[in-house]
Amino acid sequence: MYEIFADLHVHIGRSKSGKPIKITAAKSLNFANIAKECANKKGIQVVGIIDCASPYVIEDIENFLKSGDAYELKDGGIIYKDKVCILLGSEVETSEKGRNGKCGSAHNVCFFPYLKDIKEFSKEMSTHIKNITLSTQRSNISGYELIDIVEKYNGILIPAHVFTPFKSYYGNCTDRLENIFKEKYNKIFAIELGLSSDTELADTISELENKTFVTNSDAHSLPKIAREYNKMLVNDISFKEVVKALKNEDGRKVIANYGLDPKLGKYHRTYCDNCETSIETKEPVSICPKCGSKKVTFGVFDRIELIQDKKQSKSPENRPPYIYQIPLQFVPGVGGKTIDKLLNSFETEMNILHKLTKDDIESVVGSKIATSIDNARKGNAVIHSGGGGVYGKVEIKKD
Repeated sequence: MYEIFADLHVHIGRSKSGKPIKITAAKSLNFANIAKECANKKGIQVVGIIDCASPYVIEDIENFLKSGDAYELKDGGIIYKDKVCILLGSEVETSEKGRNGKCGSAHNVCFFPYLKDIKEFSKEMSTHIKNITLSTQRSNISGYELIDIVEKYNGILIPAHVFTPFKSYYGNCTDRLENIFKEKYNKIFAIELGLSSDTELADTISELENKTFVTNSDAHSLPKIAREYNKMLVNDISFKEVVKALKNEDGRKVIANYGLDPKLGKYHRTYCDNCETSIETKEPVSICPKCGSKKVTFGVFDRIELIQDKKQSKSPENRPPYIYQIPLQFVPGVGGKTIDKLLNSFETEMNILHKLTKDDIESVVGSKIATSIDNARKGNAVIHSGGGGVYGKVEIKKD
C-alpha cells in the first residue's frame, strides 16, 4: 500500500463547448483541464469532480475517453495518463424540514464508480431537478430520500461542508444529522468539514465520532484545487479503494486531513451584514453588539458552540491528524509568476509543500519568499478570522 493525495470536491465552470455548468466557477474549469491541473501542477492523485451528472459534462467525459489519454477502471473511476484517478460525482441540493419547521437546504456530494451509473443517476434526478444541466440545482427530495437513489446506482453520499451557514445540514437544517437520515444514518460513513471548521471543532459533536472526516477544496477555479485535501493509504487509485479508505476497511484509511486554519474560512465567525464587521464574542449572539442589527450571518464556530454536546473536544483514537496547510496562493508575496517559476522547477504543489527543503525553494525564488513559504509550511503565521463571505487573512511571522 502507498500514500496518495485526494481532493474530492472540484466544480466544473463550463463544458468544453462553453455551456454554463457552475455559474460562479471559472470558465477554464472543464473536465479535461481539471485532470491536467491535478496531474501536471497540483500532484493530486485522486480528484472528485462533482458536476458530472450534467448531460453537457457527460458528453465531455465520453469525448475525453475517446482521446486515448484516459480509460475507465475495472474498480471504478477514470484514470488519466496513469497519474490521476477521477471520481465521477454530483453535488445535489436537498430540501429539508429545517429547524423550527422552516424549510432548509443542504448540499451532498455523491460519487459513482462508472459513467453508466452516473448517466442513470442523471436521468432519474432530472425528474427531481428543474435544470439538470446546471450544477447544484435544488431538488425536491430530502437527504433521506436521496441516499436510496444514490445507492440504487452503486454510489456513495457524503454530506458537504456540513457547518456552513448556507446550504448545509448543521448550518441551516438540523442540530443532528441522525434526525435527517434516521435509520439510514449508518449509511453515512464520511462527512466533509468545509473550509471554516476543523477536526477539533467537529469532534465536539458525539454523533460524528465514528464518521471519517474529509477536507476538500470546493474549488471554483483551477488554482484553488487542493486548497484543502486528504492523504489516504490505499492499494491503488480507484473508486473502490477510496471508498475502502473512507470506510476505514482492510487497512485502507484517511491518514491526514490538510486544511486551512478554520479562521481563514469565509464563514468562520458571525458577521454583521449591516455594519460589515465580524462578531468575535465569547458567546454566540444573533444580534450585533456594535449596531444592534439582527441582520447577521451566523458563523461556523458560533454554530458549533450552540449545538455541541461535548464541551471538551476529544477525538476517537483512530482519528487522523488535521494539519493546517496554507496553500501557496495564500502566502503573502507569492503571486502567480512565482508559483509558475516554482512549478517549472519542482513540478507540483504537493512537492513544494511536502518534500522540498527551504534551500531548494530558495535556489529558485530567493531567500525572502523561501522564508515566507517555509514559515507558512511550519505554521508560523498569524491568522485573522474571516466571516460573512470574506476569507480570513494570513500574516507570516518574520524570523
